[in-house]
Amino acid sequence: MTGLRWGILATGGIAASFASDLRTAGLDLVAVGSRSQDSADAFAERFDIPRAHGSYHALATDPDVDIIYVATPHPMHHADARLALENGKHALVEKAFTVNRAEADDLQRLAADKGLLVMEAMWTRYLPHMVRIRELIADGALGEIRAVTADHTQKITTDPAHRLNALELGGGALLDLGIYPISFIWDILGEPETIKAVARLGETGADAEVATVMTHAGGAVSTSVSSARAVGPNSASVIGTEGRIDIDRVWYAPTSFRLVAPDGTVRESYASAIDGRGMQYQALAAERLVARGTPEGDILPIAESVAIMATLDEIRAQIGVRYPNEG
Repeated sequence: MTGLRWGILATGGIAASFASDLRTAGLDLVAVGSRSQDSADAFAERFDIPRAHGSYHALATDPDVDIIYVATPHPMHHADARLALENGKHALVEKAFTVNRAEADDLQRLAADKGLLVMEAMWTRYLPHMVRIRELIADGALGEIRAVTADHTQKITTDPAHRLNALELGGGALLDLGIYPISFIWDILGEPETIKAVARLGETGADAEVATVMTHAGGAVSTSVSSARAVGPNSASVIGTEGRIDIDRVWYAPTSFRLVAPDGTVRESYASAIDGRGMQYQALAAERLVARGTPEGDILPIAESVAIMATLDEIRAQIGVRYPNEG
């Protein structure tokens, strides 16, 4: 622990999961902010948080808060993270980081100007099984990586007012679900050189299903499928010339994987054994970066989060999705 004092901005489901995992890790959760005092009070009581603020501004100006976890819907990330940074707080911002690259660029510049950490809360990258996968790849266990494939598919309500279907809330499969496989592909293969995307749009114009095929340095290829209307395997594979890694369901949460040789021999089996959901690992990483005085992490640098938003922008341009707040 670095002694950072955490505040949570918003009180929805993802905020509750994060609060629970902060408690699991023994980190210092001192405040919560909501748009209503009643909601803040209820959340504070649930997670034994000392201070409950009835506005986001009150949380951002609390002198006893050092870092704020932003857990609002996508279109609010930019303004809410800006509020934290402008008031001298480090910010861990839920994924997708923003709704587009322009907003992400702005947060990166502001954090740099203020000498503060701003970090995308892509919690999957920090999980122990993902750390081990990167170690195996770095050690050459797969040889040359030729392909990565991943899906994130869930059956979610078709209610047009639901966040996942409302364009004004950044709705659609891409920003909520597709960010996982796209970020994973970036992690393994780096920036795509070409992007091809197709989608089926739902009744509200939000993307219900999105599929991508991308090429990367050295000719490696990647595929992803995301859906808010149907459940698939939710698995992933990294395929190399000397072996492959098969990540089990649900690949983006604590799970198991196998390192498999070309002849089918299992060289290594890994099974996650952690406390809680696993969101504490990104918080611990943020604390380490602040303690080192390092605004750029090595697992997910802010510059990479900004570049990933550009990839999502290109996918949306190809499938014809634009959010109302983009003009």
